[in-house]
Amino acid sequence: MGPAGKQSLSSAPAPMGGSCLLLLFCLRLGTSCPQSCQCPDRDGAVAVHCSASGLQEIPKDIPANAVFLKLDANKIARVPNGAFQHLSQLRELDLSQNAIETIGPAAFSGLAGGLRLLDLSHNRIRRIPKDALGKLSAKIRLSHNPLHCECDLQEALWELKLDPDSVDEIACHTSVQEEYVGKPLIQALDAGVSFCSTHHKTTDVAMLVTMFGWFAMVITYVVYYVRQNQEDARRHLEYLKSLPSTPVSKDPLSPAS
Repeated sequence: MGPAGKQSLSSAPAPMGGSCLLLLFCLRLGTSCPQSCQCPDRDGAVAVHCSASGLQEIPKDIPANAVFLKLDANKIARVPNGAFQHLSQLRELDLSQNAIETIGPAAFSGLAGGLRLLDLSHNRIRRIPKDALGKLSAKIRLSHNPLHCECDLQEALWELKLDPDSVDEIACHTSVQEEYVGKPLIQALDAGVSFCSTHHKTTDVAMLVTMFGWFAMVITYVVYYVRQNQEDARRHLEYLKSLPSTPVSKDPLSPAS
């Protein structure tokens, strides 16, 4: 074969098979599925199923186009800040039946606009992270958590959109008012119970005790000051009495008797 033939072969376009395989590989990376999870695509909506997979933390390689994410029945103990910030298309998030105790204040950042349902039931949550949940417009399930009923919990619940199907199953595991332990929280609040009144009463009592302490200190100081002055005055008077009396001299100009 002559030089011209070699030149024409060298300038021929490369086969498209390699580029196509590379493109498919990149696309596959962009929609990769976490290990031990399943990611079926239903009419363009990616659902990520990681239920009962023995997970101890939230996977970091969840597909960015995930719409449904099930992480229930695992061993997840905490939800860190920014755990779902790349999942802007997420509509439903199931974290139920885990061991969640801690939720970061920015754990659900990036989900405020589109998330419709957040399931946190059957966990170990004692206090509601208002900073993390208050900005969400999603329905939130909080039933079967060992909640501590107090003023902060009551104020946090007013800002949440609780799931009506499970709201009656939210109960006080512990409480600042012991008579409501084990009882449905929402029923107590609907009946006019205020856990904040106990908080305010405790604060008022503490203020009264503090004010009484300061008042007692002031009274003690005044009494001490008065007694000290009285003692100084008594000593001064005794000192004056102890001085020798000076005889009165007669005026030489006065007439003799």
